Amino acid sequence: MTRTSAVSLIRSRSLSDVAEYAYAATAPAESRLIFLAGSCPLDEHGNTVAVGDFAGQAAKALENLRTALADAGASVEDVISTRVLVASARQEDLVAAWEVVRDSFGEHDAPSTLMGVTVLGYADQLVEIEAVAAVLDAPTPGGPAGAPSV
Repeated sequence: MTRTSAVSLIRSRSLSDVAEYAYAATAPAESRLIFLAGSCPLDEHGNTVAVGDFAGQAAKALENLRTALADAGASVEDVISTRVLVASARQEDLVAAWEVVRDSFGEHDAPSTLMGVTVLGYADQLVEIEAVAAVLDAPTPGGPAGAPSV
């Protein structure tokens, strides 16, 4: 199947350039939206990795996010927005997780929200990353456009 990213990032010239992400993103009506559950820093056995390490957990959550995107027929370049949840009230902990996310997305600086939360769902979990992606699927010969089978 041939796939084209549908995401257009929008950078505001009216708002501060301090933000390390685009302020908005769009996708055309015909795009297929992919809503990803919060990606957690879990290994293949369901164990939390990098206990006590905000950056390490962000890296594992991103690895798992990339896998979920690929399974849905998308990639990081198709992400239209993210929400990064960090179980801490300390800004430096949020920044440690954010820097890993920012660097992972590179030039594709999709709009994002970074939030400190009280607690996350798994034992020792410090980071969770939600995402929404959008793709344009080209029709395959003999069949309509649509989500790949998983």
